[in-house]
Amino acid sequence: MTEQQLTTESDAAASLTSYEEARDWIEGLVAFGIRPGMERIEKLMELTGHPERRLKFIHVAGTNGKGSVCAYLTSVLLRCGYDVGTFTSPYITKFTNRFQYNGADIPEETLLLLANRLKPLVEEIAATELGSPSMFEVSTALAILYYGTVAYPDFVVWETGLGGRLDVTNIVTPLVSVITNVGHDHMDILGDTIEAVTREKAGIIKAGVPVVSAVSQPEAAAIITETAQTKNSSLYMLGGNFHIQPLHVEENEQTFRFEGLFRSIEPLTITLNGVHQQSNAAVAVMTLEVMRQYYALILEDEDLREGLRAAAWPGRLEMIATSPRLLIDGAHNPEGAQMLAASLSGTYKYDKLHLMMGMLANKNHRDTLRHILPLVDTLVVTEPDFRKALPAQELAALVQEIREETIGRSFELIIEPNWKLALERLQSLSNADDLAVVTGTLYLIADVRSQLLYNKDSEKGW
Repeated sequence: MTEQQLTTESDAAASLTSYEEARDWIEGLVAFGIRPGMERIEKLMELTGHPERRLKFIHVAGTNGKGSVCAYLTSVLLRCGYDVGTFTSPYITKFTNRFQYNGADIPEETLLLLANRLKPLVEEIAATELGSPSMFEVSTALAILYYGTVAYPDFVVWETGLGGRLDVTNIVTPLVSVITNVGHDHMDILGDTIEAVTREKAGIIKAGVPVVSAVSQPEAAAIITETAQTKNSSLYMLGGNFHIQPLHVEENEQTFRFEGLFRSIEPLTITLNGVHQQSNAAVAVMTLEVMRQYYALILEDEDLREGLRAAAWPGRLEMIATSPRLLIDGAHNPEGAQMLAASLSGTYKYDKLHLMMGMLANKNHRDTLRHILPLVDTLVVTEPDFRKALPAQELAALVQEIREETIGRSFELIIEPNWKLALERLQSLSNADDLAVVTGTLYLIADVRSQLLYNKDSEKGW
């Protein structure tokens, strides 16, 4: 469908007159909350002629690492000369970040046209017993419409929102299903054990579709293996069918050898920081190798190397200031905090570590803090500008509890609920040989990143 056709179709019932109105309408649907289930997205796809059936997806699920794997896949496929759509969440700077085509955001005018196409359909469904589609359901439908009726990419790198089995992104049947890992996040929705969370994420596995995973816990690996066998899907597991051999690690560059079922490749270099990024990159390489074997993907080694090296993912171990150094990382759950702590200990050199943190109210704060507190010289607790923010005083009280339990470690604790003032305090503490870090919820990371890089507020990654 051409943009002119889109314009004609949407003009008939155009009730949204600007990009800002369209964004506000979609984000206003957040009031309907998170309602796992496929009925509303199935109805939206039916009403729009099933554009998802025209597209080739790589479906990526997991607790951590989804965004990085999507970044590696997108970068390599672009280097190979393919047109690539990339759908991720939450966004870091602007709502349009979620819907990328060949590395560029969806044009605002295209988003407006598609929103006007969807709005009457959303209102039609809202009037039934199904109730109104949610913000994420409409965003997902908009992404499918963009890729399936406007952009027509060769491949869509498709990140899950929450879980997998009942996540609305599961409306698609992909070329490959990817499950990066399983950890302690969103347990209030997905289940209170690793096994329960794994079953939800394993729900993206489709009959006969190959699966790539780096899940490490034996109980989680057993569930994914069983699900793949039940679905007659070939499973490629890190540590089983493919391996990584680290060769060299330093700040902003690490090199490793990839040993796969089909072949081995070395050296491969990535510029994203954190040893865990070697696993994420290896998952991406194995996924591309599967596509090469199953679907005749044209993948030259030089394109693979250049694509991996060029991959970038904002907000994850990203150095956004150098004088003094300021690092941002969205470590919002225990596994993310463990990875951040390992990177701070093993990759970065500094005299003192000054860390600022803001969290949401529904996270596993105690286990997250246990990984971080042993490293800090100063901790500044603050509040993200978000409706579900954990009050700074509550976070500070938990820090005090854990500090009393932790023998032999003292640090300065500063409480500043206003995140902008907290950021100023953090920067004032840091000398040339120190390292300042902002971590916690990505909603805080988004604001800090926009403030420091663009001197403006982010749109917010609802």
